[in-house]
Amino acid sequence: MASLTTAAAGAAPITSAGNTRLGIAVLAAIALIVLLITRLKLHAFLALTVGSLALGVLAGAPLAKTMASFTAGLGATVAGVGVLIALGAILGKLLADSGGADEIVDTILARARGRAMPWAMVLIASVIGLPLFFEVGIVLLIPVVLLVAERGNYSLMRIGIPALAGLSVMHGLIPPHPGPLVAIDALHANLGVTLALGVVVAIPTVIIAGPLFSRYAARWVDVPVPEDMIVRARPSAGAEHRPRFGATVFTVLLPVALMLLKALVDIVVDDPANPVQRVADVVGSPLIALLTAVLVGMFTLGRAAGFTRARISVTVEKSFAPIAGILLIVGAGGGFKQTLI
Repeated sequence: MASLTTAAAGAAPITSAGNTRLGIAVLAAIALIVLLITRLKLHAFLALTVGSLALGVLAGAPLAKTMASFTAGLGATVAGVGVLIALGAILGKLLADSGGADEIVDTILARARGRAMPWAMVLIASVIGLPLFFEVGIVLLIPVVLLVAERGNYSLMRIGIPALAGLSVMHGLIPPHPGPLVAIDALHANLGVTLALGVVVAIPTVIIAGPLFSRYAARWVDVPVPEDMIVRARPSAGAEHRPRFGATVFTVLLPVALMLLKALVDIVVDDPANPVQRVADVVGSPLIALLTAVLVGMFTLGRAAGFTRARISVTVEKSFAPIAGILLIVGAGGGFKQTLI
């Protein structure tokens, strides 16, 4: 808790308060943030900003130093993860608008029958959940879940829970989603190793929380398919034709493969002067891996769907709007963390 007394590494203490007062200040600030968001419906960015300032005041720190600490943390967090979130958003938008997500869904569903259907749903959700934010994945998968449940006479819980599990696990454990990226940045962890361990943890988690749990949930809660919510067709945002399944999956998995390659080379070679490791460190860095996937996706997804260069540009531009709030919240969270440090 003593680390709360500095605004940044190597900076002079911003408060001389004891550990007891600091602990109370932290708890009070967290409670204030929760209250502002849940009861007063204040936007999370504003709530985190107010909570950070309140933390400094309650801890006895000068307001000017508290503000400086908060803004430094906000800037450092956005600088660390903001570009990666933006690149992930572009790749996800290309996947959705080109019809690549629909191609993955339809191809896997065409090969799944009977008891394999819940496993197919969790596979679909996991694959398209890698580059897509949770909210976008939900919008894409809800019509699929409803149609599959209706056509196969499945319980909605049996099909819906695996889809939710796949999206949730990818969003919570696997970069380039905001949560894992912020944690990696805050703890100065190795992204490649974290990604590899995230995949190791994600596989059993998604199996247990998805197909296995849905088997029992469907017995406990039998939810019929709402007929008025079924969408018979899923347009692909103006795409002339869909990208091929193989090219789509290759594009989605490309950044993951590059980052895992870097982690593997770092473990096997373990020599910073080795040319192979130097190349892998560059190619497998999060920025280069995601940027490569985005540039490749413009051809394998955008151009393959018949998009002109102008249409691809519009898709890229529209991908930034949904993440503006996320970037502000993530940045404010970094500011609150820096106030603690």
